[in-house]
Amino acid sequence: MNKIPPIVLPSFEFTREFVFSEADFERIRRLIYQKAGIALNPSKKDMVYGRLVRRLRALQLSSFTAYVDYLESSNGRGEFEQFVNALTTNLTFFFREEHHFPILAEHLRERAGRGDLQIWCAAASTGEEPYSIAMTALEAVPRSNVSLLATDLDTSVLEVGRKGLYGTDKIAKLPAGYAARYFDRLSDGQYQAKPALRQMIRFSPLNLIESGWPMRQQFDAIFCRNVMIYFDRETQYAVLRKFAPLLKPDGLLFVGHSENVYFAADLFKLRGKTVYEHARPR
Repeated sequence: MNKIPPIVLPSFEFTREFVFSEADFERIRRLIYQKAGIALNPSKKDMVYGRLVRRLRALQLSSFTAYVDYLESSNGRGEFEQFVNALTTNLTFFFREEHHFPILAEHLRERAGRGDLQIWCAAASTGEEPYSIAMTALEAVPRSNVSLLATDLDTSVLEVGRKGLYGTDKIAKLPAGYAARYFDRLSDGQYQAKPALRQMIRFSPLNLIESGWPMRQQFDAIFCRNVMIYFDRETQYAVLRKFAPLLKPDGLLFVGHSENVYFAADLFKLRGKTVYEHARPR
């Protein structure tokens, strides 16, 4: 009986548009850690190539070595913002991790009548999270003065948040009735946050690993969700240590579903599911 010969498929070698060596990748990992505290996993090389290749084209550079050389030169200082923006992830939607919002609502109701209520959203992205917080506040304490500080490292997403413009796919994730109460439908089919909602929020750029934060006031609640997973433990603790004096004695810290701060037990203790309070009365 004759054996059927195996089928041999032609091999194709994948060729990238730009040379991207391991040395280039390691230099980029070092730079993003120094500038943004982000600890890139060694497996993220392809992701980094895909995110940064557009910058090489825009700058008309021929290799990643030339790009990193440019970043590290005096002429490349203005490129760092584009570099960091390209490598940061901004996945978000309205009322993400919804279990936090009833806790926030009750927390604010307990404080109604104590004066102005202040909340900090430390990873605002394109604005869905701070607007979700603002809507929760208006539902919980409609006659109180609530203000939000919304910060992010990525300046391009902050501009989206300031405008408060969202497509139908985003608005569909809102609780029933919220779209009509808090958004205006525009002629092009987009929705824009109503002026009263936008006026509650101040969007401002901030790098969490910078040594000097400009805030001096204390907050009733701080949201820092799904950010610290990109930091190593040392950087996480440094950020938490700076949060502590900015949170009121009975304030709450909200973190992401895959984050915990058990290693900072001297600063915070668990209050509920990914919700923390001061470890000791201040």
